[in-house]
Amino acid sequence: MPNAAAFPEPPSGGLIVALDLPTVREAEALAERLSSLRPVFKIGHQLAYTGGLALAERVVRAGHEVFLDLKLHDIPRTVEEGVRSLAGFGAAFLTVHAYPQTMRAALAGRGASNLKLLGVTVLTSMDDADARAAGYAARVADLVDARARDGEAAGIDGLVCSPMEVASLRRLLSRERLLVVPGTRPAGADPGDQKRVRLPAEAVADGADYLVMGRPITGAADPLAAARAILAEMRSAKTS
Repeated sequence: MPNAAAFPEPPSGGLIVALDLPTVREAEALAERLSSLRPVFKIGHQLAYTGGLALAERVVRAGHEVFLDLKLHDIPRTVEEGVRSLAGFGAAFLTVHAYPQTMRAALAGRGASNLKLLGVTVLTSMDDADARAAGYAARVADLVDARARDGEAAGIDGLVCSPMEVASLRRLLSRERLLVVPGTRPAGADPGDQKRVRLPAEAVADGADYLVMGRPITGAADPLAAARAILAEMRSAKTS
């Protein structure tokens, strides 16, 4: 198992808070409430199409990092031009699907910007049965490994994987490749539609750089207290 303490901690403590809320007003209020913790704020499909990109610009102007979780995947020219447009928002991270053409096009589109590109390997809602239903003969773990190798070859900045694959990818990939991990849940929390789930501390101990947390924070009675507790668990795993 990798030594988590050997990995430098990001300024955010490695916490990405998913602003998966119905309205920009609710998302902005939550971001303000959590701003003292300096997490990265994630804007995904639910919010992006209802004013979330404008919110991303405001959050960046306020001095926070933003993660655009848009999972781009299209013909190369469309991806390249889409990334070129998004690079101007000042976001720290953008997701694309970890297909070789898509990743190469995204890297071309970001140009000289500081935008970090993350390749999504296999969604955390999928297990082996879901992969078979989608037409893949390989197991999820093997698909993740293959897409991670493609990402390394393309020069992508990082990979998005479930907590179940962190340890194997940390051995497989060069250390500068970031591992961004959704699908962790605090002990006793409802996994929801996630199928490949572990505790936050386990993912960090295996070498995750960032954890993406949504419902355990956004659905908590006290989101600030919930976020603090998750950060404490992550930092404890870093030092143990």
